Amino acid sequence: MATSDDAAKARALSSPLRLRILRLCLHQARTNKEIAELLGINPASCLHHVRTLAGTGFLEAQPERRGTRGAREVPYIATRRSWGQRVDDVAPILIETFVQETAALPPEDIEVWRLGLKLNAEHRAEMMDKLRAVVEEYHAMPSDPDGAATSLMIAHHRDPSAD
Repeated sequence: MATSDDAAKARALSSPLRLRILRLCLHQARTNKEIAELLGINPASCLHHVRTLAGTGFLEAQPERRGTRGAREVPYIATRRSWGQRVDDVAPILIETFVQETAALPPEDIEVWRLGLKLNAEHRAEMMDKLRAVVEEYHAMPSDPDGAATSLMIAHHRDPSAD
């Protein structure tokens, strides 16, 4: 049975905008103003989303700093806790997030594979387990200090037209 805490966490992750905020803060702490500028949204609206993510443990405030004009700024870093959080009916949210994140990228910055297969339940489960194991292995590794930030989305769906 899901707790109210689990429900709040699932709601926090049910927004493509919030998922994009987490991605922006994954490798670098950013202030609300920086996040709003990168996303092209109003800072007040952004603050609502940042506070939701911080309140559910997906963003963590870092030590406050002074901005260029002396204003108090609080940078936030992603805690990486979203990876294991269950969210019902998340596929459309993840797909929309992927579309938004890649919309302005040049084609050479996106590598996409698409393959149709016909597998029985055992082979499908085996393939998905292997893919998950590879992703988990890289997720567990520390970030490469000289690495480039990258994102991966794996989607599997049944194709009823091929039955």
